[in-house]
Amino acid sequence: MKIAIVAPACTLDRAVADSVSALAREHYPSVELVFHPQCFLSWGHFAGTDAERSSAFLEAANDPAFDAVWVARGGYGSNRLLETVLHRLEVPARRKTYLGYSDLGFLLAGLKAAGFPKLAHGPMPADFKRKDGEKAVRRALDFLALGLRNGFDPAVEDNVPFAAFNITILSELLGTPWQPDLSGHVLLLEDVSEHLYRIDRAMFHITSNPAMRKVRGIRLGRVSDIQPNDPDFAQTPEQIVRHWCEVSGIPYLGAADIGHDVENKIVPFGLWRPESASTS
Repeated sequence: MKIAIVAPACTLDRAVADSVSALAREHYPSVELVFHPQCFLSWGHFAGTDAERSSAFLEAANDPAFDAVWVARGGYGSNRLLETVLHRLEVPARRKTYLGYSDLGFLLAGLKAAGFPKLAHGPMPADFKRKDGEKAVRRALDFLALGLRNGFDPAVEDNVPFAAFNITILSELLGTPWQPDLSGHVLLLEDVSEHLYRIDRAMFHITSNPAMRKVRGIRLGRVSDIQPNDPDFAQTPEQIVRHWCEVSGIPYLGAADIGHDVENKIVPFGLWRPESASTS
């Protein structure tokens, strides 16, 4: 198996790439990881210009030699590629698995809206930098290289469609051409480094959207590194999500095991098909 790694948002540390490559050589000898040189570019906030990041993503996605595209890290910037990459994806791109989370939600949403069948929220190479990050990376490679579901969120069921997003990213997507159809899906949400009033505002936006009210229900993952608020917001993330679910009539289904940490689990988009180790 050959896996392409690109960075649609921010720059990846070369030392992390070297460590992840070494891990793969030791534990997944049948897998070849190819870090696109673009991963290490720097242009202000981003891993290269919009054109360079778009070109790298298209090269990886359209190259039939690759079986999967694994996003190097999050940050911010994937949304700036949507207008330029989605209409230029070719037949080989539809056959690949795409894995990442956080800012990648922009591209996952666009690919979902375009009918791409093999998408998943899950750990990225940059997670190796976290304490005990190796287990997050191995969870991702178990999925990509071996087709295993041992790293799935425990809520994932074979015959129920799922999707997972960062709360802020999903809120920003609503009303755009790349808003995915999540009708009947169990929607898992998480966030990081936001004020609780921003989480509250984003949940108002998400649950007020008529299309989003067609989801099967919402599960809440971890909302971490909450920014200080003066005065105190006086509600927990779960209370916020429960409130907006109650107001909108969307069932609140409980906790999810996803978030910006090493315990972040994999959530395939759509239906998981064990017999083919793919999603749709």
